[in-house]
Order: sequence, then structure tokens, then C-alpha cells
Amino acid sequence: MFLSYVLSFLHLGIYWNNHHHMFQMVERVTGAILWANLNLLFWLSLLPFATGWMGENDFARLPTAAYGCVLLASAVSYTLLQLIIVRRPEVGARLKEAVGRDRKGKASLAIYAVAIAVAFLAQWLAAALYAAVALLWLVPDRRIESRIGADG
Repeated sequence: MFLSYVLSFLHLGIYWNNHHHMFQMVERVTGAILWANLNLLFWLSLLPFATGWMGENDFARLPTAAYGCVLLASAVSYTLLQLIIVRRPEVGARLKEAVGRDRKGKASLAIYAVAIAVAFLAQWLAAALYAAVALLWLVPDRRIESRIGADG
């Protein structure tokens, strides 16, 4: 159970840090941004349930896959939030410039999708893939970090 808790704490901490950085790049918040942000919050609020289910069942197939589904839905929601911001030049021009084509974000989505399927075959490999995504994002997004420093 402790391992699932640590993994979830890492993911939440990473979202917290990157969300904070992302909003430092936003000129103003719109209604669409608020709704997209609420969508992200909803999926992240399911993480404790998925964490407990996976941990209490020793990383069994279905709970491990469900955990991945929550991670994937959270990542899709974060991507959607970012997309809503960057599509409005008056709101997210600085963010758009910083994230560029967002290969790291797209790679994360792909890894989560693969890990969900893998969870039905090798749960520990799926957990390792979930951890790999966390490690990929452990340092706050340098693309944004460098832009914040450059802007003041």
C-alpha cells in the first residue's frame, strides 16, 4: 500500500507544481479555462480511490488498470486545459511559446495508454511505466521554468 501511496503522491505533486507554473504564464483566466481546470480537479480527486484500491489488492490487474485510467484521464485533462489556454493568443501566447509541440506531454499519454493494457499482463511493469512518467515530469517543466525566469 505504501508504494501505491508514494506513486500517487509523486503524481499529485507533479501536477501541483506544473499547474502552478502553467498558470504563471497565463495572462488572464477565462470561463473555459475554469471549466477545464475543474475537469482536471475531478480526475485528480479520483486518485486516492484508485490508489487505495490498487494498494489494498496488491496491484491486481483490474485495480492497476483502473489506476492507469485515472492517470490517463488526468493527463488528458491537463492537456486539454493547456490546449484551451494556448488556443487563445491574448491569454496563453507565452505558454504556447514555452510548450511548443509538447512531445513530453504526448509521450506521457502514450505511456499511460500502453501501461493500462500491460496491467492485464504484468502489473508490476504497468506500475513501473506509471513511475516512469512521474520520473519524466519530476523536475518542474523546464520549458516553462526557463520562460518564467526570462520574463522576470
